[in-house]
Amino acid sequence: MPPLNLGSDQQPRTPMDADEAWRTTAGRAAGTVLFFDFDGTLAPVGDDPTAVQPAPNVLAAIEALAPRVRRIAIVSARPVEFLRDRLGGLAGVDLYGLYGLEHSHSGGDTVTEPAALPWVPTMAELADLARAELPAGTLVEFKRLSVALHWRTAPQLGEAVQEWGQAQADRLGLRVQGGRMVLELKPPVDRDKGLVIGELIRDAEAAWYFGDDVSDIRAFAALRARAATDPDFFGVCVAVANPETGQEVADAADLTIDSPAALGDFLSQASHRLA
Repeated sequence: MPPLNLGSDQQPRTPMDADEAWRTTAGRAAGTVLFFDFDGTLAPVGDDPTAVQPAPNVLAAIEALAPRVRRIAIVSARPVEFLRDRLGGLAGVDLYGLYGLEHSHSGGDTVTEPAALPWVPTMAELADLARAELPAGTLVEFKRLSVALHWRTAPQLGEAVQEWGQAQADRLGLRVQGGRMVLELKPPVDRDKGLVIGELIRDAEAAWYFGDDVSDIRAFAALRARAATDPDFFGVCVAVANPETGQEVADAADLTIDSPAALGDFLSQASHRLA
């Protein structure tokens, strides 16, 4: 079983192992929501963010789990259309893209947060400026409602890219989100993974969240907050290990899984436990 990590910012909790957690979940499966980040969780992080694909057997495992729980949702920094393409039309899975600025329910149309729409031209201009001013080796990813600045293939550029990104955020009134060798600039709109999860679990009986990066810690916090106010709610925070933010995320989680590939195996076993 994946090892248990107690979050360093939490009060000591009664240890649970994966078998115990799934047994508890099985008793309330009809009221359970499963949440997944995409990059680093369902798919390994790669040098080219546009080329990543889900790990083997992850999609089949999610498809098997979908009819056994109330809801499955992918909550990601990626746009909804990117997620839709990579997930191959999984039925019954909700997509929340760009930290919740976009969403699509069960394959329906993509809905954009109205407050974010006026920022599209600003983001396009920012992407052009980044390509012109940042040093070679920086990968600029334009996502319509955000701009991600990657330095994975040129680690020595990290400090300069972050300083440039923070200066632009201050100039334009944007928000920044750090990640695994990436800095993302976003509109000043109150949407993040924690807010999305908090809204979606209001009437849930149980929820699991699987993530690998610092933005996922806010989602963990949403599960903790719900459990603190409702002793009948069962929440499980799962970290996917990585060499960059893995320890910080694991310290805030209940369980740690070794990799996206291992997650596929873990979910396949979970499907049998919930059957």
